[in-house]
Amino acid sequence: MKWQRICKDGKRYRLMDVDKHKLMEEQNNNVKIVDIHKVWLAMKRNKKIYYKVLPIVFVLSCLWILPQPRFYVASVSLAPESGGADVSGGLSSIASSFGINMGSLENSDAIYPLLYPELFESPEFIVGLLDIQVTTSDGEVKTDYYTYLKEHQKKNWLTKPFTDAIRWVKKQFAEKRTDVGGGAPGKINPFRMSEEDHEVVSKIQDKIVCSVDKKTNVTTITVQDQDALVCATIADSVKQRLQNFIVKYRTSKARLDLEYYQHLTDSARIEYEKAVKAYSRYCDTHKNVIMQSFISQRDELEESMQVKQNTYRGMNTQLEAMQAKVQECTPAFTTLKSASVPIKPDGPKRLIFVIAMQMLAILIISLYVSKDALIHK
Repeated sequence: MKWQRICKDGKRYRLMDVDKHKLMEEQNNNVKIVDIHKVWLAMKRNKKIYYKVLPIVFVLSCLWILPQPRFYVASVSLAPESGGADVSGGLSSIASSFGINMGSLENSDAIYPLLYPELFESPEFIVGLLDIQVTTSDGEVKTDYYTYLKEHQKKNWLTKPFTDAIRWVKKQFAEKRTDVGGGAPGKINPFRMSEEDHEVVSKIQDKIVCSVDKKTNVTTITVQDQDALVCATIADSVKQRLQNFIVKYRTSKARLDLEYYQHLTDSARIEYEKAVKAYSRYCDTHKNVIMQSFISQRDELEESMQVKQNTYRGMNTQLEAMQAKVQECTPAFTTLKSASVPIKPDGPKRLIFVIAMQMLAILIISLYVSKDALIHK
């Protein structure tokens, strides 16, 4: 075996390892280290830069964050009833401890809790929230949610001119559409919305967030708004709308069956009433008749009446069973956390923002003034 001596460290390497060893030495020579002492000296030597930049950053941070409108957050949590029986027994509990949800296997519903967040992305569901009546905490605004979002939202006076200018530029280059319109709650077409209506719907989708725990199927609805009372009102209303939607979906098949049997029962009742009237009329007009032909006609009408009566009773029994089926399919909801009016605003975190901007400015300045402290090893 051939060897080559490397004089620098006095070790011998095989010829096939020479190139690898040289590459490692080059990488070690290119490593940079930081001399903390030199960094500190550089920061002290350029402290005037800190005295000039940090106050400017402080003022700009305050100008940016102070005009930002305050917002509140309210949330509700509910646990929907499972759509099917737990046929797996304790297996479901064991699987949930490992983060595995067996609800989709046990539940034959097309819409199960994990799909609830997708429902909030549907324009049809969001448009259904626009007619909710809201009242601000000071009582000055009492209107529907659509008008509140469109006309009664506070804006940052510092950035408003820029946003208005950007919106104006977009309108100049955007294609004008005259075949769509909106504005009145309940008249918005979710399939073809105007630009203003689309902005309102997008704003609602940003304000309302639905999340589902994969292990427990607990659904949490979080609403953000500039007014505390409006925030809690919308959270409670969205929870109720979600429950109504789920109940309507779960009972849709049973309600269709109920309507069908209701129609059959009504038809059977009408036929039975006609048979009773025909039999009664015949009996009243043929009293004391002993001819066999009249007696046979009476017996035939009586038999028809009995058949119609049995049919009516059978349909009525089926109707009652369908009514019980609708009640059986109606899911129950357990409200784990009700909506309440928040006391303190959730943001923006003004103090934290100003401190973060100051720390970021210090970091950038320090990197700039201490760049010479990076030396080769």
